[in-house]
Amino acid sequence: MAKLKFQMSMSLDGYVAGPNQSLEHPLGEGGMALHGWAFATRTFCEMQGRDGGETGLDDDQAAAWNRDVGAFVMGRNMFGPVRGEWPDDSWRGWWGDEPPYHAPVFVLTHHAREPLAMEGGTTFHFVTDGIESALEQARAAAGDRDVSIGGGASTVQQYLRARLVDEMRLHVVPVLLGRGERLFDGVGDALDDFDCVEFVSSPAAAHLTYRRKGG
Repeated sequence: MAKLKFQMSMSLDGYVAGPNQSLEHPLGEGGMALHGWAFATRTFCEMQGRDGGETGLDDDQAAAWNRDVGAFVMGRNMFGPVRGEWPDDSWRGWWGDEPPYHAPVFVLTHHAREPLAMEGGTTFHFVTDGIESALEQARAAAGDRDVSIGGGASTVQQYLRARLVDEMRLHVVPVLLGRGERLFDGVGDALDDFDCVEFVSSPAAAHLTYRRKGG
């Protein structure tokens, strides 16, 4: 069965996004600072169609973000800032005409919407019947590859509480946000299920991988 995993950049005080998400601040106020380590890499530059970027440890970590991933699950807030009923189909995500996923993406929402096919192989499917249904559909789409949670914190928390996550990769940056969305709030003892299997560090970030015990 395909594994369910995620990776997220996190501040030293545990936040994965700043407060007050908006069009001007897609990652919340101050949230962009969490991803500076990745923005500097060759992998990110290539994703943006630009030359240059740093190689080395951080680039290796950035390049692994979609390795062996055949489908994604994400929360509605990760897809965009629109709340409540969809007013129309004009919002098509933060990523332009060709999102970086190049795979099916299952968006958790309370409000139905027709699938949205984008350039490059990404199709957003809007799932209204819960996290288990989204994961089941994502696993069917992924085949023998894994499923990754694309964010945000609330979605990760739901899957952790349900004991459905197999692997976590955390990129901890030396930034203190002080407010925003904390990754591990409200997950209870779900973190007891994991062992740290890798810890490497650069001046820009500490990279930690946790896997489910016995997995």
